[in-house]
Amino acid sequence: MTRPSLLTLEEQCAHKGMRMTDQRRVIAQVIESAIDHPDVEELYRRASAVDPRISLSTVYRTLALFEEAGLVTKHDFRDGRARFEPIPDEHHDHLIDIRSGKVIEFRNEEIEAIQELIAKRLGYRLVDHRLELYAVPIAAEDKS
Repeated sequence: MTRPSLLTLEEQCAHKGMRMTDQRRVIAQVIESAIDHPDVEELYRRASAVDPRISLSTVYRTLALFEEAGLVTKHDFRDGRARFEPIPDEHHDHLIDIRSGKVIEFRNEEIEAIQELIAKRLGYRLVDHRLELYAVPIAAEDKS
C-alpha cells in the first residue's frame, strides 16, 4: 500500500544528514514505490533493474542504515524472509495469508481501543504495538 507522506524517503534521509549516493537514491525510491512488503532479494532485483551497478551488499547496507535511522521497519512474517516497508505515517496492522504470503494492511479502531484498554487494566500506558494476524482464506463453502 503506498503511503502518502509530507517528505519522500530521500528527503527524510537528507534531513537526517545522511549522504545520499545515486545508489541509495534508487534504493529509497524502490522501497517507497513498493505496494507490497518486499524482502532484500526482491528490493535488490528491483533496484538493480534501475541501476545494474547496485550490489546485493549495497542493498543490505542501505536497509540497515535506513532502519537504524528510523526510516524503514523490518517485519518477520514467519516465511523466513525479512520484509521491509517505510515507517508509515499512520499505524496499521497486518493480516498475512500463510498460503500465498500475501500481506494485507488494515486498521481497526475496535482492536486499537481494546489494546489500549488491556494495557490500562494491567497498569500500563500503551506506547507502541505490532499486530500480525496469520490466516488462510475461507473456502467458498465455509462462508455460508
